[in-house]
Amino acid sequence: MVEGTQTTPPAHSPDTTELPPADIPTMRATVAEVLPPDVTPVDLTTLETLTGLLVGHMQLLIPEIERAAAELPTDDVPRYVALACVREARGKLAARPGLRPYDAVTHVRRLGRSLPALCDHYETLTGVRMCLACDQPLKPGEPTRPFDQGSQSGGSAVSGRIHERCSNTVRIH
Repeated sequence: MVEGTQTTPPAHSPDTTELPPADIPTMRATVAEVLPPDVTPVDLTTLETLTGLLVGHMQLLIPEIERAAAELPTDDVPRYVALACVREARGKLAARPGLRPYDAVTHVRRLGRSLPALCDHYETLTGVRMCLACDQPLKPGEPTRPFDQGSQSGGSAVSGRIHERCSNTVRIH
């Protein structure tokens, strides 16, 4: 078995054991160490460590997304988009950085842009919902409230739900 890969039985086999949900908050925290560009480290040791973490996270998520997508109809749009994201992520995993020092920075940023998309597709296809304030799962029956946050650049916005207890929490990125 290749290090960082995992073999699990197909979703419908009788010996399937329930896996815990992917640790999406940890994955997103790893991405925050390389994006935006002004926070990306430039020393090669740190870049190698972060690259390994990002690759490992992506290798864990991709089969989970494929498993969840396999249970949807072939003409389902979220399925189609998630599988397109998986194909793109596989391409980035197969790519190797060039020999110049800055190539490692570029490579880790590319991986860092793919992982949040994979996290989003994982959450969408598996029904896992995370609190946007504390990055912990939103459990059925927990009191929640809608949350919308505009981008400082005026571009994209984040919308979703947060725990009721997190409604007065200040989060610094």
